Amino acid sequence: MNRLTSLSSGTANRLFSVVRLGIKSLLLHKLRSGLTMLGIIFGVCSVIVMLAIGEGASFEAQESIKKLGSENIIIRSLKPPEESQDSGGNRSFELVYGLTYDDGARIQTTVPGVRYVLPMRILRENVRFDQFQVPCQIIGTTPIYPFIAGADVVRGRFLCTIDDRHQQNICAITVGLARRLFPYQDPLTKAVKVNGVYYRVVGLIREKNSADQRSQAGDMEGEPLDNNVYIPLNTSRSRMGELITKRLSSGYGMEAERVELHQITVQMQDTEFVEVAESQIKALLDRFHDKNDYEVIVPLQLLRQAERTKRIFNIVLGSIAAISLLVGGIGIMNIMLATVTERTREIGVRRALGARKRDITTQFLVETIVLSIGGGIIGILVGITVPFLITHLTEMQTIITFWSVLLAFGISGAVGIAFGIYPASTAAELDPIEALRHE
Repeated sequence: MNRLTSLSSGTANRLFSVVRLGIKSLLLHKLRSGLTMLGIIFGVCSVIVMLAIGEGASFEAQESIKKLGSENIIIRSLKPPEESQDSGGNRSFELVYGLTYDDGARIQTTVPGVRYVLPMRILRENVRFDQFQVPCQIIGTTPIYPFIAGADVVRGRFLCTIDDRHQQNICAITVGLARRLFPYQDPLTKAVKVNGVYYRVVGLIREKNSADQRSQAGDMEGEPLDNNVYIPLNTSRSRMGELITKRLSSGYGMEAERVELHQITVQMQDTEFVEVAESQIKALLDRFHDKNDYEVIVPLQLLRQAERTKRIFNIVLGSIAAISLLVGGIGIMNIMLATVTERTREIGVRRALGARKRDITTQFLVETIVLSIGGGIIGILVGITVPFLITHLTEMQTIITFWSVLLAFGISGAVGIAFGIYPASTAAELDPIEALRHE
């Protein structure tokens, strides 16, 4: 028992001595060791930073899709391509296309598993108050809008059934629009003017997914997407009509578009109904639409596609960053092979004094592992810092995951072992006599 203890103690002391000698050899050439570690440092940093950027971009994309609702099916009116081409002439005409009120009623009564059907009319108009004028989206909708589209009532109230039934001239506006129209006043005591009609403000709304509420009736590019005014659907129909008139791009003639509904959002009772209902809704709409004047968007399918894209994106980014680690490993091997040649006489002396091949192998392997692990630790520290700087300076979201740090560190350690074995075995195989003769 005592003999086994003394043997293990002797082995541990020998290993400790070899490790200390390897670290001492690296410290004798600090600059060379530091430059050798740079490849590993940049490789580990690249893996963490690139995966953090990819994870952040994927998270934002998935969150925007989730806000649309995994139980929702969104149907939007779409101008048929053939009618877009016909509109290039210098004449006046009327286009009739898009979703109808009957479409919404049919979906509600025909498709199994439907919980709610939310019809919407989305028009672009200028909203005025006093000397302020702001281009906005006028959204004609029903009281269930906040529950389906994702909106919070911050102050006051939203539209109610009585408002819609009696075509009341009332509205709810987004918080962003309230700040622009009423910088110094309480909006709930005021009225805004749209197309010569005054609408009393009864509530302030905060959109959770305003980025997805792009204009259906005009270009809102470059303007805030939370400039929304919500009015009862029947009020929108009676006050603004269904005919939208605008001048042709050629400057000659007018174009009129008649669209009853710009969007219908169908909320299913459960996600298991969504994909079945999608095909049923398409079949139902195809029966009553001769033209390709609508599109169906299923957020659940987009979410699954985004998750698949995320996996591919992470694999690509990780592979690109791993190449940096590979290059760093080649750099370590190159330096260690040069070190073997440089220290041939030292190896001969150690062998002559009783060092075994295993001791020489261990010493050189320790040096490569210290270089790779040390570079990996520094690379992790830099890699964790850079995403925070990117988020702070560019407002781009980055997410550092534990598995990306573990992967980068694991690869750096594996690189040290893989690229250190050959130089270490080369050093151990040197003939002691020939090594002592080396100048």
